[in-house]
Amino acid sequence: MAPKTIKSAIADALENLSKENFKKFCTRLLDRRVEPRVRRRQVEGKTYLEITDLLVSTFTEVKALQVTVDLLKEARCGDDAEELLKETAALRSELGSSDAARPSAGASGGDTMADKHFVDKHGKALIQRVSNIAPILDGLLFEGVIQQESYDNIRVLPTTQMKMRELYAGCLKAGPNCKDVFLKLLEENEKYLIEELKNK
Repeated sequence: MAPKTIKSAIADALENLSKENFKKFCTRLLDRRVEPRVRRRQVEGKTYLEITDLLVSTFTEVKALQVTVDLLKEARCGDDAEELLKETAALRSELGSSDAARPSAGASGGDTMADKHFVDKHGKALIQRVSNIAPILDGLLFEGVIQQESYDNIRVLPTTQMKMRELYAGCLKAGPNCKDVFLKLLEENEKYLIEELKNK
């Protein structure tokens, strides 16, 4: 039977994890570098129900689903993540939740501009016009969106456009959550460009 709430679906998903995978999940939760962050004492030694409560109270129910799916994938529990998305599909459509909490448009077959993430919709302009790339790359590294090897490879490319193209060809294909982090960094480092594109 399908769960009645997103919270109960998250609880079911965490309950189904092996002890080792639940520990990995909690470690990934502590390692999250995106705000809001949780404290070690809030996580260590807690049951799956307490962790579910923590996720919902910290992130809100819909956002907690997105965070849970991301962390399950990071903990190499991709099947559990997909199952959770499947279990909550009807609930998410009722709530009208954002693209970030469901598979990307490409995965579901939709490809309209309305479905596209801002980063995809304005890809051409961003590749051509972003100039302050260094702090964006630093942020992507610190947030775990790119690994040190990719960071080093991109940094040595001669032009900003080439660096941006490499990001689009690599980490930005990983999914909406990577794009969300990228957009946040763009808003911090290319404020006027992003405002202009949002107003188009």
